[in-house]
Amino acid sequence: MADEPETERNTEVTMDEIVALAKRRGFVFPSSEIYGGIGSTYDYGHYGVLLKNNVKNEWWKAMLTDRDDIVALDSAIMQHPKVWEASGHLAGFTDPLVQCLGKCKKRWREDHLREAVEAEGGDPEAELRCPECGGELSPPRNFNLMFETHMGPVAEEGNVVYLRPETAQGIFINFKNVLNFARKTPPFGIAQIGKSFRNEITPGNFIFRTREFEQMEMEFFVPPDEAGTWYREWIDLRRDWYLDLGIRPDFLMVRPHGADELSHYSTGTSDIEYLFPIGWSELEGVANRGNFDLTQHQEHSHEKLEYFDQKTGERYLPHVIEPAAGADRAALAFLVDAYEVEEIEGRERTVLRLHPRLAPVKVSVLPLVSKEGMPEKAREIMQSFRKAGIQAEYDAGGSIGKRYRRQDEIGTPWGITVDHQTMEDDTVTLRDRDSLEQVRVPAEGLPGQIAARLATGWKSPKLG
Repeated sequence: MADEPETERNTEVTMDEIVALAKRRGFVFPSSEIYGGIGSTYDYGHYGVLLKNNVKNEWWKAMLTDRDDIVALDSAIMQHPKVWEASGHLAGFTDPLVQCLGKCKKRWREDHLREAVEAEGGDPEAELRCPECGGELSPPRNFNLMFETHMGPVAEEGNVVYLRPETAQGIFINFKNVLNFARKTPPFGIAQIGKSFRNEITPGNFIFRTREFEQMEMEFFVPPDEAGTWYREWIDLRRDWYLDLGIRPDFLMVRPHGADELSHYSTGTSDIEYLFPIGWSELEGVANRGNFDLTQHQEHSHEKLEYFDQKTGERYLPHVIEPAAGADRAALAFLVDAYEVEEIEGRERTVLRLHPRLAPVKVSVLPLVSKEGMPEKAREIMQSFRKAGIQAEYDAGGSIGKRYRRQDEIGTPWGITVDHQTMEDDTVTLRDRDSLEQVRVPAEGLPGQIAARLATGWKSPKLG
């Protein structure tokens, strides 16, 4: 495990370049853009939906398909207010907020401002000034990060509910239900992907930190004396997941939390960090949460949540290991890591070297010209891929070179060109995104060949 560099950043790409590509190629748009946007919320376009779904599918595969000790859950976004009382969110899910009393009137996290002063060598206890305009700041006030709403037609205090700030609590309150039907015994896990909402004071850096986001969380329930072993196991498993999907090892590290960073209930937490253009930042957290959550919900609900081990006659509240990742943040990391601008024969090419399993489109099928039966043949080939369950796209707009470049920018691993020779002998040109190699192959059986390539390992050309 490495120590975090203080100033290192990914200088191969800027966040502005990623934002521009994401909008240009239909990955991500600012939400409500025609009305001037709404703070730090984004809409996913066609290719963004496909990319994020592929990220989530790979996560589900790692949690469910490849294992038999984890089950799935999809809990409600709105839960009983007592859930958040038991979890500590109502009392403690607040941040110290200060507001500029000068020109800009912006609000800031007091702790973030003091951290920034300390990082620059200043005195973190000194009087703070607004970093935007230098104005005087108000005294700090606690700011609840949960979005509050009302259930029912009348906005009365008794009907107050909250949009969930995390998916984890939905798992804990369903622990007993899962025990009753899943026929699982500790160690076992409950996995969930779903939307969460946090009224962040300082969101930003594109989809890195937003107020509405999608989490991929798994709570792994273990006997108390096995918690340390499983904690270390899940750190390695989750780090390897990113590496297997193409993230370069030098851009990924595990950073254990110091004693001053740990939550009061945690005996160990480690962040899997990625070297973003903004610097090393959390990609996923793995925490040893102890039995805090089940204890709290047992006390507040008066429901017994203990597990009874019939072999030993022992009753206990399992301890929990929690790998928690953001689907949006993971998608951003894969975009950043895949982005490359290179010169080919004197011309600049922008390419997303996404792992083929993550690529929004696996195969583009391109008729050389829009006549002589080539469009019809190209669509026939495209349909053969779709029938095989492989995302394929027909692309006939512009010159063949422009179409190649367009597909490179969305990360399509393979291009198939239908040309005059195809109409004579049913062969096509198969182009590789990364090597740019073009080979002549029979059109028949191509879906099976591509499926075989998707099933084998892939190594980023950036690794050499």
